[in-house]
Amino acid sequence: MSYFDHINPIQQAGAAKDALAFRHYDPARLVLGKRMDEHLRLAVCYWHNFVWPGVDMFGHGTFGRPWHEAGDPMQRAREKANAAFDFFKRLGTPFYTFHDTDVAPEGSSLSEYVSNLSAMVDVLAAKQAETGVKLLWGTANLFSHPRYAAGAASNPQPEVFACAATQVFHAMAATHRLGGANYVLWGGREGYDTLLNTDLKREREQLGRFFKMVVEHKHKIGFKGTILIEPKPQEPTKHQYDYDTATVYGFLKEFGLEQEVKVNLEANHATLAGHSFHHEVATSIALGLFGSIDANRGDPQNGWDTDQFPNSVEEMTLVIYEILRHGGFTTGGFNFDTKVRRQSSDPVDLFHGHVGAFDTLAIALERAAKMIERDALAEFKAKRYAGWDAPFGKQILEGGFSLESLAQDAVKRDLRPAHVSGQQEHLENLVNAYIYS
Repeated sequence: MSYFDHINPIQQAGAAKDALAFRHYDPARLVLGKRMDEHLRLAVCYWHNFVWPGVDMFGHGTFGRPWHEAGDPMQRAREKANAAFDFFKRLGTPFYTFHDTDVAPEGSSLSEYVSNLSAMVDVLAAKQAETGVKLLWGTANLFSHPRYAAGAASNPQPEVFACAATQVFHAMAATHRLGGANYVLWGGREGYDTLLNTDLKREREQLGRFFKMVVEHKHKIGFKGTILIEPKPQEPTKHQYDYDTATVYGFLKEFGLEQEVKVNLEANHATLAGHSFHHEVATSIALGLFGSIDANRGDPQNGWDTDQFPNSVEEMTLVIYEILRHGGFTTGGFNFDTKVRRQSSDPVDLFHGHVGAFDTLAIALERAAKMIERDALAEFKAKRYAGWDAPFGKQILEGGFSLESLAQDAVKRDLRPAHVSGQQEHLENLVNAYIYS
């Protein structure tokens, strides 16, 4: 029997208003002339749902999943894959995501790791063919093994760098074979705990070399997907080198990779960096780095990455508005990097968390579409910055003035510009009218 046999496939809510049903998410519904599932490209992650046993720093696992029990590691990995794809199918998600060691046992040596991953890729390929679920992205776990305690590519030991390269080489091959749309580089421990033992310049150069090797290999194997970096400011390290989107952009520019790599943005990482999620998405678009999304939320009373399911239509409406305005996803999508709470130990809790998150994004998509249809925010911004499209503004931007000549012109014309209202409250009310109408 399947772990989820007692749970029926999730349907749209009917007259009975079943508690475990979609009330807003309808994959075939057209929004701005495009199917809802094509707009959102929803994915479920392997690690939180099928790898995490419900432990925390103060307690043992609470979930009791059968594949977490002792036994042959490869047999348990196959059982886990069976449960995962059964879940994907019953939920109706079009995509999934994984780390290499989520799907295959790491083993006691690199050669055993390679063998295990290769065998499990065969299993995943068969599961994808059977269910129709696709891979949004794959990645390598370069943070859990003790050898990565001081980082992977940024590690003081080149032998650790080589082990990390081995994992990425094989994780990229797995992603490529499984038709993944992207490959993610998340520097879980690429940072420092103290500057007393850290050579910042050297570690940045190591990271730059590692990323260049990844990009070179992408082209060598003909991988057509996007390489993504996932920014995060800290945790588990005190400071991580991929702090936020702006930091990643500066790093990519330094190593000539800004045309090759984009970002996978996580909501909880944005708030840990002191930003709104809206800010990070808008910044990535402005810098030409927007790639994909890890949709979740943090707890405002906790200072760590809680990875809760997104439930704010207000927040997600503005995020999706920015994405729609700039053409939507290409290879990316909304991956639920989310986990049920440690006390939510029943199998059905996994479904409740994802159903609510699917519905949250569906509502936000529809509200954002209304904002796009008559884009009052864009109209206001165009009017506010109109002077820069006029001859004087263009002349400044196009180099028609030096600092001296511009100062002389301002004095000659006795410029006395008056402040013009930014009308923030009016615009906030306007957004609320779209959301709650």
